[in-house]
Amino acid sequence: MASLVRLGSSQQTNKGGLSLFTLSDHEILNQIYTTHVHDDEKFDVESLFIIVENILKRATVVVDNIVLGTQATVEHLEEKIPKASFSPPICTLKNISCEMQCKAPGEEIAHKTALSILSKLSNYSWDAKAVLTLAAFALDYGEFWLLAQIQSSDQLAKSVGTLKRVPILLKRPTLQKHKQALIELNNVIKATLEVIECIFELEKLSNHDIKDVPALSTGVEHIPVDVYWAIVTVVASTTQLCCLINDEEKRPELSPFSQKLNIIVTKLKRQITIIRQQIEESEAYWKLVKVFRTPTEIMEVFKGLIYTKDSVQPLIDGSTKKPVNIDVLKKKNVLLFISSLDITEEDISILRPIHDTIKKEDQYKIVWIPIVEQWTEELQKKFEILRFKMPWYVVQYYSPIAGIRFIKEKWHFKGKPTVVVLNHQGKVECENAMHMIRVWGIKAYPFTSTVEETLSASKEWIGSIGTGVHPSVENWIKDQKYIFFYGGKDNEWIQQFTKRATALANDPVIKEARISIELLCVGKGTKGENNAGVLGRFWTGIESLFISKTQRKTETDAVSLEIQKLLSYKNESGWAVLSKGSTVVLSGHGTTILKVLEDLDKWKELVREKGFEVIFREYHNKVLHTAHICCRIDIPNASGKIPKNMKCPDCPRIMETYISFKCCHIDGTANGLH
Repeated sequence: MASLVRLGSSQQTNKGGLSLFTLSDHEILNQIYTTHVHDDEKFDVESLFIIVENILKRATVVVDNIVLGTQATVEHLEEKIPKASFSPPICTLKNISCEMQCKAPGEEIAHKTALSILSKLSNYSWDAKAVLTLAAFALDYGEFWLLAQIQSSDQLAKSVGTLKRVPILLKRPTLQKHKQALIELNNVIKATLEVIECIFELEKLSNHDIKDVPALSTGVEHIPVDVYWAIVTVVASTTQLCCLINDEEKRPELSPFSQKLNIIVTKLKRQITIIRQQIEESEAYWKLVKVFRTPTEIMEVFKGLIYTKDSVQPLIDGSTKKPVNIDVLKKKNVLLFISSLDITEEDISILRPIHDTIKKEDQYKIVWIPIVEQWTEELQKKFEILRFKMPWYVVQYYSPIAGIRFIKEKWHFKGKPTVVVLNHQGKVECENAMHMIRVWGIKAYPFTSTVEETLSASKEWIGSIGTGVHPSVENWIKDQKYIFFYGGKDNEWIQQFTKRATALANDPVIKEARISIELLCVGKGTKGENNAGVLGRFWTGIESLFISKTQRKTETDAVSLEIQKLLSYKNESGWAVLSKGSTVVLSGHGTTILKVLEDLDKWKELVREKGFEVIFREYHNKVLHTAHICCRIDIPNASGKIPKNMKCPDCPRIMETYISFKCCHIDGTANGLH
């Protein structure tokens, strides 16, 4: 009891006693854990709880009828049946009942009694401790009000009732005097029963794997404290009943207990709701894992992915804005356009030409699946605005979809728009075709992993990105001209590069060699209101190409390294890519590539002998060996699968990994993993 004395000395009421309601959960746990040995005492706690429920739910109706004068009946109450083999632990119940009887009112006494009961039940599970204590109370409370109900018609009941002081409490003056106290007692019993029902439900749910149902951790960890409050409330209720039977003026104040239990019930119900939701999500997840192992029909896969149980709802046809049966997807290849509601007009416009082309053959369908964790009225309005912009099918389902966990874990969805391609059987042909669609558009048809691998291996990748940046690029590529794509954060560097590159293009030696060079600035220094859009499209294309490459399970090749190298220049003061038509010659950091242009007079005469490409690359490599520039690649965390490691594009080493966070104070940005 040393811990009790210590605790009592630090938590004093004005009257010098222990104040239960100022104790923290941690302080309560410190004491009750000392009473718990291990739960190896096995008995049928479920059957006992069924009996306790049957007693208390009927007894409280009897009390309401007697005290309030209501005419409620118990016929509507469900009669639960315990197992036929159940044998009540009568000695344990009487022992607990004896521990609670005839105690003086007071929070400190109630606390000591609760700890004593917990010590007696040290070998029982936490839910069993609560049920046994409530059962001991139900034994007395049920008997008292049973006698009150039948004493007028049964002589034996009348005699036993006299010993139990039933007639004293039922006298009209006494009943009126203690009416409010009886109502309060009845209500706190109902609340206690509700708390233990929740604890019992939580314990039953705890059989699930905590990895699949993480909310169980918080709920189950708090059960001992909730059990303590249930037991100490039963103790206070027993004291209240004793005081009422003895017609005593001094009684426990039950309202604080009632308020505490109501808070606990609200918390437990919320936890149980979350846990059940997570269990449903887990069951849906493992069902989908099984379905995707051997898919047979797209409809089966789609239903499992979207709808919970039997709640299948129609799709919205974006072309007519009317609902249609999901049978429209039967035997079709389906592009699942998965996104949050934070998508841009550009995200939608990328898919429009795809939709316009594939709808002609009617073998492919696009379906938008909005991922929303918790729908609100505001989000529904936002959804309506977005769906009206889409000509394809839309899932209109104002609940979290069944496969949300599967989509996040198996398809690596992190908020950014993604396109999962399924064939008519429901087999995944590409986990995320969005990146190849951004880069190659309809050229990526039919958007399979095989097509992506072929396209991403092409050395002509800069052409697909360049044509989306400026209309002139397409003609330059056709004419097999050399093109400098360049930009950077430093306007002065951009001006210097423009000056030097223009001098290169106009140099007599270069012109004599019939080398035609075009310049396209996509950096900060570009004039005009569309600069931000141009810059955004360029780097989005490069990032999409990079992610498309890293998603493939292939060794790093020359194309991958060149893309990585360019991506590492994104936040530098300057950078440039030299291509011939759509084939990349090289990409370089602003420092090194500007140095090559500045030293034009040192190498231009070798153009006649070696050719422009060869000498330009050789001289750049020479400059590169004298420079020491760190390589850094930023990969948005929402991009999908992040590679575990990455080879440096400039040397044979493996790059170090750093975590950084970024905010641009506008919607659509996200934390980044670098």
